[in-house]
Amino acid sequence: MDFTFSEDHEMFRESVRGLLDRECTADAVRALWDTDSGRSNELWSKLTELGLFGLMAPESDGGLAMNEVDLVLPLIETGYAAVPGPVVECAAVAVPLLRDLGDTKLSGKWLPAIAAGEAVATVGHDANQFVADAHIADLLLLPHEGTLHAVDGAAVKATHQPTNDPSRRLYTIDWSPSETTCIARGDGAHSLLSDALDRGAWGCAAQLLGVAQRMVDIAVLYATQREQFGKPIGSFQAIKHLLANVQVKIEFAKPLLYRAANSLAEGADTRSADVSQAKAVAGEAASLGAKTSLQVHGAIGYTWECDLQIWMKRAWSLELAWGSTAWHRARVAEAVIDGKLPARSFGFEPR
Repeated sequence: MDFTFSEDHEMFRESVRGLLDRECTADAVRALWDTDSGRSNELWSKLTELGLFGLMAPESDGGLAMNEVDLVLPLIETGYAAVPGPVVECAAVAVPLLRDLGDTKLSGKWLPAIAAGEAVATVGHDANQFVADAHIADLLLLPHEGTLHAVDGAAVKATHQPTNDPSRRLYTIDWSPSETTCIARGDGAHSLLSDALDRGAWGCAAQLLGVAQRMVDIAVLYATQREQFGKPIGSFQAIKHLLANVQVKIEFAKPLLYRAANSLAEGADTRSADVSQAKAVAGEAASLGAKTSLQVHGAIGYTWECDLQIWMKRAWSLELAWGSTAWHRARVAEAVIDGKLPARSFGFEPR
């Protein structure tokens, strides 16, 4: 199986990173925390211009007709920059859900608007206690007792819930399901919601790896500047080993993330197990990255003024989104040990 990315993939990643380096600095993220929405319409529009939110929409709906393999590197970059907003819920979950729904009237209304940056969609799921960024969503895709509903943002009451991450705003939703809002039921709804869970977990895994890498980079920079005994602390072997352990975790998680992207794109029967492996190891890498980077910074790492806290909070919030690390580990165990999900490893199947 070839996980090599094409030149176009790398160019797209560099375009996203270049934009985010300019427009989504730590100071810019902090400034958004004090606004009512916590979001930047300007940043969202610029990401839209690059094609991020229409990437998996059909060309007939103004999209690029691409798949998860094309989206994975940009998603990592959005984690690296701690981009506020429902990037995963909109680009990686809502768009393919609408595409696969089979309701051309609904998809024809919303996909062109999302691809053009004229609408924002978010998705609720039983795996999540709250709905991300419901306060800015024009469209909410919500489950209800085995059915799936498309609800206009103006028709719901969103109540903000306190979180440790000001960049990931979560809400409880009061709304009234009806025949008018119902877009799928039975096996159709179950399949769409299962795919939504897999894509949401995979998208969070991609962002978690970006978050983990950013924390390592922040800690490395700090270790080259902070001195003890007349030397940068980064010259001490203990510091080197701590940070190297996190980097190893990140590097070992990457192929699992890439494989999950390929499994989703190909509709492989192992995709749920592949996604859970990726989410579990990405969550572990980010958790270790937060712990280690904080340790390298010492007491200053906890302070509001330290940029590290932005990515630590994002690591903690994403680790719990779309299934925690523990939940996905249990799901992998069900696949491998209990045989409840198809689980193959590069052509090998246990007898």
